[in-house]
Amino acid sequence: MLEILQDTVIDSVKLLPFLFIAYLLMEYIEHKISDKSKEKIKKSGKFGPAIGSFLGIFPQCGFSVAATNLYAGRIITLGTLIAVYLSTSDEMLPILISEAVPIKAIIGILAIKFLIGMAYGFLIDFYMNLKNKNKNEQSKIIDICEEEHCHCENGIIKSALKHTVSVFIYIFALTFIINLLVKFVGEETIKNFMSNSTIFEPAIVALIGLIPNCASSVIITQLYLSEIIGFSSLIAGLLVNAGAGILMLFRINKNLKENIKIVVLIYILGAMTGIIMSFIW
Repeated sequence: MLEILQDTVIDSVKLLPFLFIAYLLMEYIEHKISDKSKEKIKKSGKFGPAIGSFLGIFPQCGFSVAATNLYAGRIITLGTLIAVYLSTSDEMLPILISEAVPIKAIIGILAIKFLIGMAYGFLIDFYMNLKNKNKNEQSKIIDICEEEHCHCENGIIKSALKHTVSVFIYIFALTFIINLLVKFVGEETIKNFMSNSTIFEPAIVALIGLIPNCASSVIITQLYLSEIIGFSSLIAGLLVNAGAGILMLFRINKNLKENIKIVVLIYILGAMTGIIMSFIW
């Protein structure tokens, strides 16, 4: 239990800087920038999927949390959020490096995640733009203080700190529960199950990737290094592995139906990509 608590503290604390920076940026945009400037910020986000996918490949799970906050405030697009989720690497990179995997192979995996995340992100934004254009609708940047009913009038730093602490408690509690479940099930049980998997192995591994915790990326990477799963399954699981970003999505974005659709979407994209790659390879 002490080990689980320690892991929970480490997983949660390392998200704090990303949470605070994200909320600080959102507070600044909400309270210091005019409506006209906000619209310019939104329009400049057409390159968001490329930028988000690039930043997502670096080994940290905090950026997906920050991106989720920015999406909840409608500062970034849905395509950018999906690009970040699909490219997020979590603990994969440190494990591959520690296991002396060739640099070429590591760069190849990161490049595939980056390109896939960026491509899907642009496609989703293209579809959403057509959809909104046909409906003649324009979504506006949402005021988080208004949405959260927190009455933040004492400056953007205090407001950002208040939001950060509130969300940190939520993430800490859920991460603790997830760590308990992972410990209860056990990595060996998951490995044994995967060793008997079928042609739909990428779809099964993608389900493991949906676990909103750094442990899932560790398990998937170790399964690949142990040659229990193939390369296509590795990609499928890591594409879906958005870390604590999914936890944050259900906490900060009030549209439950939309949240479920986003989770289903990244699962379908990850599993489908893995299955297609398994036939190509």
